[in-house]
Amino acid sequence: MTDRSSLSAVSPLDGRYAGYTEPLVPYASERALIRARVRVETEYFIRLADIVPAFDLSDEERATLRDCYESFDEADAEIIKQLETEGWKGYAATNHDVKAVEYFVREHAPEPARPFVHFGLTSEDVNNLAQRLLVEGAVEEVLAPRLRELRDALTEMAREHRDVAMLAHTHGQPATPTTFGKELAVYAARLGRAVAELDRSADGLTGKLAGASGTYAAHAVAYPDIDWPAVSESFVESLGLAHRQRSTQVNPCDDLQSVFDTLRNANNVLLDLDRDIWLYVSKRYLGQETVAGETGSSTMPHKVNPIDFENSEGNLSKANADLGFLGDYVTTSRLQRDLSDSTVKRNVGAAFAHCLVGYEKTSRGLAKITPNEQVMREELAATPEIIGEAVQTILRREGHDDAYERVKELTRGRQVTLAAFQELFDELDVDESVRAELHALDPTEYVGLASELVDGLD
Repeated sequence: MTDRSSLSAVSPLDGRYAGYTEPLVPYASERALIRARVRVETEYFIRLADIVPAFDLSDEERATLRDCYESFDEADAEIIKQLETEGWKGYAATNHDVKAVEYFVREHAPEPARPFVHFGLTSEDVNNLAQRLLVEGAVEEVLAPRLRELRDALTEMAREHRDVAMLAHTHGQPATPTTFGKELAVYAARLGRAVAELDRSADGLTGKLAGASGTYAAHAVAYPDIDWPAVSESFVESLGLAHRQRSTQVNPCDDLQSVFDTLRNANNVLLDLDRDIWLYVSKRYLGQETVAGETGSSTMPHKVNPIDFENSEGNLSKANADLGFLGDYVTTSRLQRDLSDSTVKRNVGAAFAHCLVGYEKTSRGLAKITPNEQVMREELAATPEIIGEAVQTILRREGHDDAYERVKELTRGRQVTLAAFQELFDELDVDESVRAELHALDPTEYVGLASELVDGLD
């Protein structure tokens, strides 16, 4: 497979988007999973040397063992795949991926101690720990940092454009004005909260090491005087995971579901952003910097399409569909174990990869957009009815109980001019100071505390 052209890739993640997904290779590839299994098997074997009386390991032997995963490379991965599919060095083909890892580690262990490699374990003891180490790494080293970069970019843009007034829309209709910076600040704050939730879920990943049915049966029958739950807890925590005290053969995947759900939440924030930016571009509120050599349309050369936001929307939607499926599926298992989740979990990396492509595309899109302040201001000036809220609120303050109705009669469903408002103001029975206040209302400046809300963004 390694000599196949990207043009022959079955998935765009390893073809068209391979450059974007490269940072996930250390966490989402088959080689990464094999290496993580080797790490778990090796460290467990070393821990046994400190617990059971049957064997001991010297410092040199421990270093040699750890080197088999610390310096793990493509050739090592190929040996383990050969152990699984063809056999190697006197071993027959295992037709079992974890058993192949066991034999690989055994070859690096001192011969008298080799029976204790994989001692008392079931494959799921190794897999659940290895998979969570990879999920944790992918989130903490790749996905969360990229989301934080997006949050920071939105924060910087919000501050830059804090005072750029534009027409807001509720239900798709003209509404009380806002500023472009304030709207970006909303997304920056939402994304910040979503990333914090993602961090907490990654920190809560759990591991089990309790044998074939979660009872420590094999461990206890061999060494009944050892506190195996305590050993398990210490070992799992040494890997940076929380200990799952009670399990079947399977580590219940509520913790993985939490990661998938919080990642979907972050993606939903960006999906909302992608769609809003797309609409702002279509309304010409935003322009896009052209890229030299880029073709916007095959037939309309004038077009600069918001393709990055569209591409992000597609990838994040695909990611969320996959993450929702994964979260629903991995939390169920027939009785103490069925194997249907094994093939499903192999798709976690694909879901993460679609996330990463989406983040990159949103980032690229944000780098291209610039507010078209003239268009925004012209539309505000052409929509004077938006000061109706301010008018009726001031009149309410002055005790006019028919204020809402007066403004509604003037504005609802009509093409309103600023002059019509001025005529209304002149007819009102109000103090001259209030009349002057009303005459001073300007739809291009009616943005409330939008700028100050940006300033308060952390």
